[in-house]
Amino acid sequence: MDKLLIEGGVPLAGTITISGAKNAALPILAGTLLATRPVTISNVPHLKDVATTLTLLQKMGVIVTMDDRLNVEVNAAEVRERRAPYELVKTMRASILVLGPLVARFGEAYVSLPGGCAIGARPVNLHVDGLRAMGAAVDVENGFIHARAKRLHGAHIVFDTVTVTGTENLMMAATLADGKTVLENAAREPEVTDLARFLMGLGARIQGAGTSTIVIEGVDALGGGEHRVLPDRIETGTYLVAAAMTGGKVKLNKTDPNILEAVLGKLREAGANLQLGDDWIELDMQGKRPRAVNIRTLPYPAFPTDMQAQFCAMNAMADGVGTVTETVFENRFQHVLELQRMGADIRIEHNMAIITGIPRLTAAPVMATDLRASAGLVLAGLAAEGETLVDRIYHVDRGYERIEEKLQQLGARIRRVP
Repeated sequence: MDKLLIEGGVPLAGTITISGAKNAALPILAGTLLATRPVTISNVPHLKDVATTLTLLQKMGVIVTMDDRLNVEVNAAEVRERRAPYELVKTMRASILVLGPLVARFGEAYVSLPGGCAIGARPVNLHVDGLRAMGAAVDVENGFIHARAKRLHGAHIVFDTVTVTGTENLMMAATLADGKTVLENAAREPEVTDLARFLMGLGARIQGAGTSTIVIEGVDALGGGEHRVLPDRIETGTYLVAAAMTGGKVKLNKTDPNILEAVLGKLREAGANLQLGDDWIELDMQGKRPRAVNIRTLPYPAFPTDMQAQFCAMNAMADGVGTVTETVFENRFQHVLELQRMGADIRIEHNMAIITGIPRLTAAPVMATDLRASAGLVLAGLAAEGETLVDRIYHVDRGYERIEEKLQQLGARIRRVP
């Protein structure tokens, strides 16, 4: 199993290109099951979760072709299998997203309950309840969701809590339903909006994506089309925090500052000098130590839970005391124990981490527990004194394309070791 060996203390400097967003690419790939003609998707990141999703589609009979320019062509005209098996689904939460498209287009789906990061309860009841409201018969037994419907019908669905995958799954299902579906308290994330743009490019009729109320008028069929995946805002934020922690200066190209405003605001508060363009962000710390900041995770457009671990790492070596309050997932402070191994002064009180910054973290062997926790540990290693060895980096490979190569482009002393 690979590890990352990091020699810290080098201010990051240089320019890199941001990849397409994992959290947009995965639902869009699931959405290709709705299309009767070929679909071409560009700016698809080369990630473990993307590879798993493509394998899942191929097992269903979907024809997938790729080129060396990050383009993927998907032809779901002939789908033989309506089953998503446990051996694939167990590795990632996003596999639940084939449920809605399969039921909507083929009348049946048999999907294993999903796995993924162990960061807390992410129940599928909102997906199941929504499909039942749209007329599907759904059974959950023996670790599988079995859903069937001759044709789904429109429904008025109010989510008890904001759910990104629930919004995406039911929005996809509703595109082929009979009549109008209204999703209230819907997720507003940019990745939801990107999925809606993709579906509308195939002929879907969707209004309100990006707001808390989404209205979908069902159509008889969706055709083919082309779509470019939006930039990864979490990858963007991660590299910006890396530069802030090391006192560096970096420019990130092919990103979108407009979908990262909460993170950029906190970086400014930490003392970063930011310059923004239409598709680029430049951060300059001018060699200074960041100031501690207080953050509270909430659904978009507030501060994203997927940036919480990175800011924990920054606060651990920042000037002052900062608090990090996690409201989205109840089990997302597992990285704190690893940061404490590096000398971090962190106290957990319920869902809040109280972090007193120290001038310099010290290297230690650490172990990643989930995708974003692994990114936080890599960032801590970049800012620490000595050599940090990060184990179980298969987590980081699920969400970051060639992370060590991009950091090397910025001057980091980091390499992958067996």
